[in-house]
Amino acid sequence: MSNYIEPLAQESTPSIIADKLRMAIGHGELKPGAQLGEADLARKLGVSRGPLREGMQRLTQEGLLVSIRNRGLFVVDMTPDDIRDMYLAREAIERAAARKIHMGDTEGPGTVLLEIVDKMSYAEGDPAAVGEIDIEFHEALVRLAESPRLSRMHQTFITETRMCIHALAETYATADFRVREHYALAEAIRIGNADFADKLLIAHMDDAITRLINR
Repeated sequence: MSNYIEPLAQESTPSIIADKLRMAIGHGELKPGAQLGEADLARKLGVSRGPLREGMQRLTQEGLLVSIRNRGLFVVDMTPDDIRDMYLAREAIERAAARKIHMGDTEGPGTVLLEIVDKMSYAEGDPAAVGEIDIEFHEALVRLAESPRLSRMHQTFITETRMCIHALAETYATADFRVREHYALAEAIRIGNADFADKLLIAHMDDAITRLINR
């Protein structure tokens, strides 16, 4: 597993620190419910406490960290209700992104998404790799909409998705259903079938909730 909590190799800023912590949370280096020690993190990252506090404040505003009075700062713990709410928000963003893609030429974006699905099929048998390619697909879907605001909002929910997938890896041990679902969605976008793509996205999110909660 990559080590994200390590000294920064470039000038530290709250944004860079927030990015490092976000990746550490998403990839399970900072686990759900874990308490963040300011002094320890500052030492590991090689930064002063001022920029570190600003970076952590950004993640608190995003909902990835939670401050508990008289106890400290903790990584959010994803309950079933949190998972449902997160996927509700992701669904809204990704459906909006798909609609925007369908306002223009869809063959290019659809082809990009199909190439990612090919990578997913080659990675079958490696749940961690399939999980990362799954996330890559959805990041690409939103990026291809060319909406900076949708991309910014999506970033937090993708981190929470990573938390779920890494914490519940056994639930996603089988890749074949994900290849099929992503292929159908990518092909619907490629041929410009907006209504079908929208229905597939809704079903895909509902299926993910079921697999993550009913484990």
